[in-house]
Amino acid sequence: MSHDDHGPECLCDHLPHKPVRSERDEAIDEARTGSGLSRRSIMAGIGAASGLALTPQLAAAHGRGKPPSAGPPQGMELVLLGTLAGPPVDIHHVGTSSALVVDGRTYVVDCGRSSVTQFATAGLRFDSLAGIFLTHLHADHFADYYNFFMLGGHIKNQNGDHITGPVPIHGPGPAGGLPPKFGGGSVPTVNPDNPTPGTAQMTEALHNAYAYSMNVFLRDMNVADIRTLMDVHEIDLPAGTGATFENTSPRMRPFRIFKDDKVEVTATLVPHGPVFPAFAYRFDTEYGSVTFSGDTRRSDNLIEMAQGTDLFVHEAIGVEGAGIGEASLDHMLQSHVLIEKVGEIAEAAEAKHLVVSHYSDLGAEKVDVRKWRRLAQRGYGGRATIGEDHDRFSVPPRGRGRR
Repeated sequence: MSHDDHGPECLCDHLPHKPVRSERDEAIDEARTGSGLSRRSIMAGIGAASGLALTPQLAAAHGRGKPPSAGPPQGMELVLLGTLAGPPVDIHHVGTSSALVVDGRTYVVDCGRSSVTQFATAGLRFDSLAGIFLTHLHADHFADYYNFFMLGGHIKNQNGDHITGPVPIHGPGPAGGLPPKFGGGSVPTVNPDNPTPGTAQMTEALHNAYAYSMNVFLRDMNVADIRTLMDVHEIDLPAGTGATFENTSPRMRPFRIFKDDKVEVTATLVPHGPVFPAFAYRFDTEYGSVTFSGDTRRSDNLIEMAQGTDLFVHEAIGVEGAGIGEASLDHMLQSHVLIEKVGEIAEAAEAKHLVVSHYSDLGAEKVDVRKWRRLAQRGYGGRATIGEDHDRFSVPPRGRGRR
């Protein structure tokens, strides 16, 4: 598919759980004014929905607008379900997960903590789920993976919605080995007979762990066998890549891993400390393109794959004043991009709009979004946004592309 020169527009409406908010587009303010809904009334609408579909008025405020009888909406929209980096629980910030909606069909990238609830409160339907893509197997990226099917594939919720058919799942295969402990010494090994399972073996282990619950539900509630809802594919690396758990991200060309009539998905390896495989993904559609960095430090593989992308969803960290131990700091610098460096990467990729997601400031209680936006803009000629939970972005644009 072509990488046409579409520039994205943010249709964001942040939920009011952050003390500092980023600068908003004029179009958002106009949309809010036209909707007649205050932020308080929006929150009340979400509460009244009890985690289910948005009311028609709230949907309109979030740029959706068409009633169910109008059929699937046309176009492409990115919804940030959660934007938090790392496993620690933050009561104000949900684990990393994104949903890309193309003509009413939904593709989820990573399934961090509470993402299944965020999926519902964003007004997305489980029966629209057309694919799940896991970037790597750190727990903060798949904490809610099984919940999408165990809970979202149960009996229909109050909105008459559940997963009904096999959903393609694409994720890493087995790592094949473990790195030594940082600084030397020894540590325990969990499940020593199979210490590095990939997506398929992880999924099978989850089936086994939840067997009793599923077996009872199969017998007394007429639910679907969860195994029939999940179509797991481990990503095979192209021949000759030479990648291993000791050489995690050699230089390589992007390669296609999935295609249907709405999206074409390419992947590439990225360096994320000792984690292997760790992937970045690019989605190309007739409306434009969205690239997800996954977790990575600066990567030439990623920059090549992201060339000219409309939306570049990239991770970042802040470490100034963090005061963390040597092992943790080393992991962060080997695995992530500093917020003041992420704009240079977006510029190298000639991305039209940088959206920072999966982020954490290790030296502050909360991220100062305005400050981080200024840092993300360094060396970058496009528009930078610090994404927040439930932000929404549309492609193609109604606003500016790169300056």
